[in-house]
Amino acid sequence: MTLRQFSSSAITLTLLGLASPGFAQGNLCGGAGTGGVWIGGDAASSDISNADSYLEQMALVLGGNEYVALFSVGTGTEVRVEAAGRGAGDPVIDLLDESGGIVLSDDDSGGNGAARAETFLNPGTYCMNLRSYEGGPMTAFVRVSRTDQEPLTEGIGEIENVDASTGCAAAVPLGGIDTSATASIADTPFWSFSLDAPTPVSITATNEAADPVMTLYDSNNSSLAENDDTDGLNPRLDMTEPLAAGTYCIGLQALDDATAPVTVTVTTFDPAAALQRLYDSGEASPPLDGSHPVTALGLLDTRVRQDVQASGTVSWFTIDVDDNSLLLIEAIGVGDGDPWLTVYDDLGRQIAQNDDYGDKRDSLVVVKADPGTYVVGVKHYDEATGLIRLVAERYVRAK
Repeated sequence: MTLRQFSSSAITLTLLGLASPGFAQGNLCGGAGTGGVWIGGDAASSDISNADSYLEQMALVLGGNEYVALFSVGTGTEVRVEAAGRGAGDPVIDLLDESGGIVLSDDDSGGNGAARAETFLNPGTYCMNLRSYEGGPMTAFVRVSRTDQEPLTEGIGEIENVDASTGCAAAVPLGGIDTSATASIADTPFWSFSLDAPTPVSITATNEAADPVMTLYDSNNSSLAENDDTDGLNPRLDMTEPLAAGTYCIGLQALDDATAPVTVTVTTFDPAAALQRLYDSGEASPPLDGSHPVTALGLLDTRVRQDVQASGTVSWFTIDVDDNSLLLIEAIGVGDGDPWLTVYDDLGRQIAQNDDYGDKRDSLVVVKADPGTYVVGVKHYDEATGLIRLVAERYVRAK
């Protein structure tokens, strides 16, 4: 990777999150952009549609948290978003629109562990969320550019060279909505489906052995969205805004075994099912109104322990704190378990997340807690089942 020079003051402000014009204060991207950094230094300089060159920042991710880079699009254009970790860093990116909806996600499409995605963006403000795949600390470069500007990453040749016009012309019809079919990507790299009326849709391509990358094209062969690893190594596109009536094309590329059978499914987007997936994966905390299973562990005095028969679906718990405290929360795997741990406040804001702490596969987070209720989620990272020991300890300032 080419080394880049940054002023020490710029790096210090970026890493420490000190107050400056570059830091967002509003309710951007449905709240996900609060505290994010304008990638051009300020809002006026962060419009990629008229930028003379790419926009780039150096980001530091600590304690399983996310780094958020903000940018805008004044005129609809093809945009590339990328993140390249330094050393062994393995970045994952999510691109959110103004409402907080996920436009795309990616892990390894940049090559060598880097993240990269390209898509057409309409005018608006966007949040590029960066996190570490393994939940550990990471330093990375993030870049937003138009597709006519210099990329940060090498990309994966097969994906870069896809000819959508030729491929979509030969696409195999799936039929209408709520249909699925199975074939290898080597045999069937393009599928098509038709809508008789404006419809929000969900599209999946399933087989982790292939590690598919999926792109949705309209009838003019323009890319609408792309995804890589939303569900493990399987892509998912949730087009929450109704797609117009017409014919659409799904392009697939394999990052692994192109001969493995991949099942492609197109269904009507179900908001309730989408929320359930977020709760099950830990990407959002469930409501505390009894509509989703949550075990209350009560008021935390000094220490509480809970044994969890865990799986790849998150089990949720609440802990109550009645005074300013420091919380140390651990998820300890029994046997060969690989625990994953996340913590939210009672408003649904994620305040900590971890997978592997130090040189072990156990998870640990430290949270500075005000009085209130905290929502803790735990699961097995690798979809396994087995016992996880959840431990929460509370520390207060000595008097």
